[in-house]
Amino acid sequence: MSKRKAKDAPMSHDKCITQLHKCLRDRLCHEQLPSKLEASESRYKHLLGLLTQTAVNGESNSVLIVGPRGSGKTTLLKCVLRDLLKEKEVQNNLLQVHLNGLLQTDDRVALKEITRQLNLENVVGDKVFGSFAENLVFLLEALKKGNRSTTRPVLFVLDEFDLFAHHKNQTLLYNLLDVSQSAQAPVAVVGLTCRLDVLELLEKRVKSRFSHRQINLFDCLKFTQYLERVKSQLSLPDNFPNKKFAQNWNCSVQTCCEDKSVEEVLQRHFNFSTDFRSMHMLLMLCLSRISTVNPTIKPADVLEASKLYFSDAKSNMLHGLSILELCLIIAMKHLSDIYEGEPFNFQMVHNEFKKFLQRKSNSMYNFEQPIVMKAFEHLQELEFILPVDSSSVKTQREYQLMRLLLDNSQIMDALQKYPQCPTDIKQWGMSAFG
Repeated sequence: MSKRKAKDAPMSHDKCITQLHKCLRDRLCHEQLPSKLEASESRYKHLLGLLTQTAVNGESNSVLIVGPRGSGKTTLLKCVLRDLLKEKEVQNNLLQVHLNGLLQTDDRVALKEITRQLNLENVVGDKVFGSFAENLVFLLEALKKGNRSTTRPVLFVLDEFDLFAHHKNQTLLYNLLDVSQSAQAPVAVVGLTCRLDVLELLEKRVKSRFSHRQINLFDCLKFTQYLERVKSQLSLPDNFPNKKFAQNWNCSVQTCCEDKSVEEVLQRHFNFSTDFRSMHMLLMLCLSRISTVNPTIKPADVLEASKLYFSDAKSNMLHGLSILELCLIIAMKHLSDIYEGEPFNFQMVHNEFKKFLQRKSNSMYNFEQPIVMKAFEHLQELEFILPVDSSSVKTQREYQLMRLLLDNSQIMDALQKYPQCPTDIKQWGMSAFG
């Protein structure tokens, strides 16, 4: 076969499935940015304008992007930066520093990270600075171009902006905003936060240096838009190598999304969270069921994926316990019911278990105390129970007070699904009291 014929030959079924997985996993796992932000177009233009002024004209700016989690703050910023960096002049000139309030917990750590991201460790060396401001100004001075007196523009992105307000004296925020206001160097400070009252957290001197520009994002997604997003995320693009396979796949996606049971499942997910990351996780579970044997998406795949998504990890762990460990959990459940959630110790649990054995006169579950103790400790390792007092005061293991970290519904669910659970144990678990 000639090279031309080999190139034009249609892809095999197996290769189509592999390519499908690659295409959709790139989209769902790596969160590919949308080509256009329809819902936030005005905000996109506003932010792009501000950052362009800094990157091209050397004008300093500061702005806050405020909105609930999952409303698209990071996506908005990433889309703006993607389009901004398409300009060759900006690409070779703009420096970026990304800080996160969860990681840079104090100003010393933040300054170290700024130095690292600007690749200025060698320039700083062993120099000693009198203050944070001196150190920051030195860093920005070091960015001056050799042939011109201008400093390269720097974009500071502060994720979880509100956490930086809890730093001592808000030194980092003060100095960054002071530099942006005094035009010492072209600097853009972009803060991302989900706290609406973030300005109230700022000190007066910090607030006076902030431009008070805010871009507010609201989670106003409707279910019809959510459904369209699901379809678009699962659909294959026009440039997919095998046109016929892509057409059949897209038809199966359309049919699946129109199914009533699937709509109900998606409505439940929409009510639970409108965050696209949550949706992507559900769709990834659907995609994992696609294979050469099952080449198209079906309503059953979505229903099964939804069950996995909402499954309770602790209930699932209960299915893997031994019969003795399950009996101890039931004894704890009854003690919690009798004493209205008060803590218990091993001795109380063991006594409750022995009462059950005496009533049933069943020697099959009659284990010696050291074995029961071992099972009790294993439940503690699995974090089904937790000591009430973790102080250094030593208490005998049998009398250390514990609290059950499971509720009755989780235990009942586990009893129903436990493989080949003995009837008498199931009845004991279902009874109101031991």
